[in-house]
Amino acid sequence: MDLINTAFLWLAEHPALLMGLGITSIFIFILSLVGVSWFVALIPEDYFTGASRRSSKFKENAPLLSFLLLIAKNLLGFCLILGGFLMIVLPGQGLLTIITGLFLINYPGKFQLEQKIVTIPAVFKALNWIRLKAKKPPLKRNSHI
Repeated sequence: MDLINTAFLWLAEHPALLMGLGITSIFIFILSLVGVSWFVALIPEDYFTGASRRSSKFKENAPLLSFLLLIAKNLLGFCLILGGFLMIVLPGQGLLTIITGLFLINYPGKFQLEQKIVTIPAVFKALNWIRLKAKKPPLKRNSHI
């Protein structure tokens, strides 16, 4: 209990920091809402129909630029994960931001995890609802996933 009181006292002594954290939380919340919709709209409709992720033509045609974008995407993902953890105790959509960050970063087994998440009917329905609002065709998936 003393730790919580000490934290509140420290925050009371640093109102500018508290204001900065609040503004950052609001910014990340808006960014995560817009970003999730934008990323879902960018998913090719047949993305979940294959057994493995296909290599993109962009990666083959511009390997250096692709590598730089990969680094930027992973940095953004890690920042969103960190911001999401902060938003668990601050105002904002902490879990949504963490999930968005996890979908951005690269790690072994990511595609299999994405396919498993998409098998949840509520998730698949929500993804296709977002795509409908973006005037994109619904996602397809194999029945064996």
